[in-house]
Amino acid sequence: MQLKLWFSFLLFHGIHGVHSSRGQWTANVPAKIQVLQGSCVVIPCTFTYRKPLSKAVINRRIGFWKNGRKVVSTTVPKWKLPVEYKKRTQFLGKLQAHNCTMLLDSVRKTDVGPFYFRIEMPQYKSYSYTKKAVSIDVISSPQPPSLTVEVNDQIKASCAVSHACPTIPPEISWNHAGAVKLRSKRLNTWKWETVSTLTFDPRPSDFNKPLNCTVRYRGGKQAMNSTVLRI
Repeated sequence: MQLKLWFSFLLFHGIHGVHSSRGQWTANVPAKIQVLQGSCVVIPCTFTYRKPLSKAVINRRIGFWKNGRKVVSTTVPKWKLPVEYKKRTQFLGKLQAHNCTMLLDSVRKTDVGPFYFRIEMPQYKSYSYTKKAVSIDVISSPQPPSLTVEVNDQIKASCAVSHACPTIPPEISWNHAGAVKLRSKRLNTWKWETVSTLTFDPRPSDFNKPLNCTVRYRGGKQAMNSTVLRI
């Protein structure tokens, strides 16, 4: 459901990105994204282009993401990518829907960019959106998740973490059994929040003991937050 909602958002923004009958050469991307080293990032991207004056149908579009002259990701099957990007990128967007979203996995300290999108239409024109490049701020350590607890007849605890990879969100676990609900929502163009809510009936032995929530990110790095349950 989460992934379906995310793709619906991308599709909507792609289709409704054209502002005039002929359009302009524009791309909508975040200028900078903060990403945890070793995890993944989805770079959201929609684009428009100036339509040809003729009524010729554009039935072929080729997309590239580039870092300088290097091709990072492309819609061309079996394209030979540079070694440093091989098997780490995926072109998620559908060009027919004006969507150029890309996934970059196993983020390295050197993956700072700037990255930009290029469209090639053999029957028409090609264009590099270099003025709309994306930089990545790669951080070494994750921040601890946010933890809130409500103590009533039941214990209701919520653990929230923000991230930049909705396709492979962080995993959240608890050190106590109970009913767990998971939800995700978009905070801005590139940042998402995943929340795990734990509910259980407390026993006397549960109090004055720590309740821990642990977040495991794509790539294996972890962060934890903890609170002591009080009556």
